[in-house]
Amino acid sequence: MDSTSNGNEDKVAETMMVGSYIEMEDEGEQKGFKSHLSGLLWHGGSAYDAWFSCASNQVAQVLLTLPYSFSQLGILSGILFQLFYGLMGSWTAYLISILYVEYRSRKEREKVDFRNHVIQWFEVLDGLLGKHWRNAGLAFNCIFLLFGSVIQLIACASNIYYINDKLDKRTWTYIFGACCATTVFIPSFHNYRIWSFLGLVMTTYTAWYLTIASLLHGQVEGVKHSGPTKLVLYFTGATNILYTFGGHAVTVEIMHAMWRPQKFKAIYLLATLYVLTLTLPSAVSVYWAFGDALLNHANAFALLPRTAFRDAAVVLMLIHQFITFGFACTPLYFVWEKAIGLHDCRSLCKRAAARLPVVVPIWFLAIIFPFFGPINSAVGALLVSFTVYIIPALAHMFTFRSAAARENAVEPPARFLGGWIGAYVMNIFVVGWVVVVGFGLGGWASMTNFVHQINTFGLFAKCYQCPPPTLLPMPAGSPNPAFPSNAYNATTPSPSPSASFSIHHLRH
Repeated sequence: MDSTSNGNEDKVAETMMVGSYIEMEDEGEQKGFKSHLSGLLWHGGSAYDAWFSCASNQVAQVLLTLPYSFSQLGILSGILFQLFYGLMGSWTAYLISILYVEYRSRKEREKVDFRNHVIQWFEVLDGLLGKHWRNAGLAFNCIFLLFGSVIQLIACASNIYYINDKLDKRTWTYIFGACCATTVFIPSFHNYRIWSFLGLVMTTYTAWYLTIASLLHGQVEGVKHSGPTKLVLYFTGATNILYTFGGHAVTVEIMHAMWRPQKFKAIYLLATLYVLTLTLPSAVSVYWAFGDALLNHANAFALLPRTAFRDAAVVLMLIHQFITFGFACTPLYFVWEKAIGLHDCRSLCKRAAARLPVVVPIWFLAIIFPFFGPINSAVGALLVSFTVYIIPALAHMFTFRSAAARENAVEPPARFLGGWIGAYVMNIFVVGWVVVVGFGLGGWASMTNFVHQINTFGLFAKCYQCPPPTLLPMPAGSPNPAFPSNAYNATTPSPSPSASFSIHHLRH
């Protein structure tokens, strides 16, 4: 009886420890209007905050490219892939949360103090499986988040161009790179409370704008819905959806910002269900209205007429991409702080100054590779597939491979999921599917497309896929110009290649 009582007390104490982390700011006794306002807007850590963070981070600029994916996949495959990858992403996010709680509880039994230290995914792998797993997790996670930040920066330049085309996209990239650098002043995911909420409101508006505007616009004359037509297009579209629901590379950091991280288990699934209410209606509606025209205009804004509502959606997406840049870049800030020994520094200004070098390579890569769409697919196939699908599934299987580990697991798999047998079956399926379809076929399609973009537009493209300017008509009898009309811009697409390869028109 005593041993049972002691065991229960230990379990309660352990559960309390898992949720007891105090972030960079001291919680203390907060009194007064200013403190309450700060807590309301800045000091987040509840399950609701985590839900807003997951949902806001998951449905960023991909909202504008999913209709393009539908034109590649066809409407049925597009819907099925969204549902399938949404569930698969929720499963691997659940695995990551289990591994985090397992690592956290083991370390706290050893009296490790995580005050002023944010646990990250590579540290979870190190503590549970050793340095080789740590190195793999660190490499894939950092490179993925690096290019995730690059994608947000490119998306900012692409979207603002639909409001103000007086500046080319490269110049807009310079400007928004400087703006996004201000995220160095946000200490951690603990402080994204108001930003996560606003970000989700903004994407909700944009999604329903796309849906309603497309339905009111109606189908264009002679609209065709011929997808899928080619394997390279099909798997490029599927990989973009894999990327869409692979936004849980920051799961550990979001959990660590929670007051009770053990409540995270179902949060990502609930966030995904909400995201599907945004992505499915908008993608279906835009594809219904414009059909195969999306193959040449992958950014959904490009096909809708300019109105005050569209301009509002563009501005809101720009703000949201700034927020998502912060989501992707903050874990990189933490890694850099730990590398230079400033992670436990309590001075926000010192940490912000130390973080600035992280933004420089992101800025530079966004200028070198302005291929917004191709980068999405390439990152999805080569990085997302390992970072948030293959590695978490393998790590879960190896962590609990022994009977003793399964017996002492802090969070065993739920019975309705089939217990340990069901978990292992699903993990094996995830690894097999993503290796073959996501990394294999998706990697082939996305890299074929990426190389084609480089050959067509070149590196450092000044204004990727910008339409040519309207030229004044030549006077009658004037000689032909010495140069073709598209010589004004070296980034103008080259003539279409053979019909066997038609994916050179890619996302803005």
